[in-house]
Amino acid sequence: MKIARLTFNPFQENTYVLWDETGEAVVVDAGNYTPKETEALRGFIEEKGLRPVLAVNTHGHVDHMLGVERVKELYGVPFALHPDDGFLIESAAVHGAMYGFRVEAVPTVERSLADGDEVVFGNTRLRVIHTPGHTPGGVVLLCGEYLFCGDTLFAGSIGRTDLEGGSSAQMAESLRKLAKLPIPRETQVLPGHGEFSTFGDELDNNYYIRSALRGGEI
Repeated sequence: MKIARLTFNPFQENTYVLWDETGEAVVVDAGNYTPKETEALRGFIEEKGLRPVLAVNTHGHVDHMLGVERVKELYGVPFALHPDDGFLIESAAVHGAMYGFRVEAVPTVERSLADGDEVVFGNTRLRVIHTPGHTPGGVVLLCGEYLFCGDTLFAGSIGRTDLEGGSSAQMAESLRKLAKLPIPRETQVLPGHGEFSTFGDELDNNYYIRSALRGGEI
């Protein structure tokens, strides 16, 4: 699997394009907002000769879904999201206005994600792991040496739990769940904002994971 990160909108959100040798691709957390950002995404996909088959989101916050409708229009693909975050998509225009975003079209969710599901494109499979805490329907996507964490886990930090639908208790449980994954320490942690890390670095140095594993609050 090959990966490209494009950073979009004033929140500096990481949008990922994933593809394999078949040329099929998925767009994870399409945060492109301006026409220039949409053109950058479209141009990259065209340059690589890719065929997007799905738009998938790790969660429903507005900065991660600003470009989903454009991706759907450009490529005729369905949109996948955990159903517990449906309310965030439905209220995207209201939430967007709070942060200065104009959301003109709210994308329809055609596919519901659940814990243990697989997102399939070409010869590649991404495992869906439900990780509520930042949002009720937050998920991470695991494929081989890559863990796409959305806003559940950042390099050295975690996503906020004080926004609508967030929960510190659920986040602690999700962090314990991630910490127990039987994956190599070298697994790349690719977050929704900021720089990459590794699974081992987060286990060793992330205060919130270490606190959750001790049974403490986060």
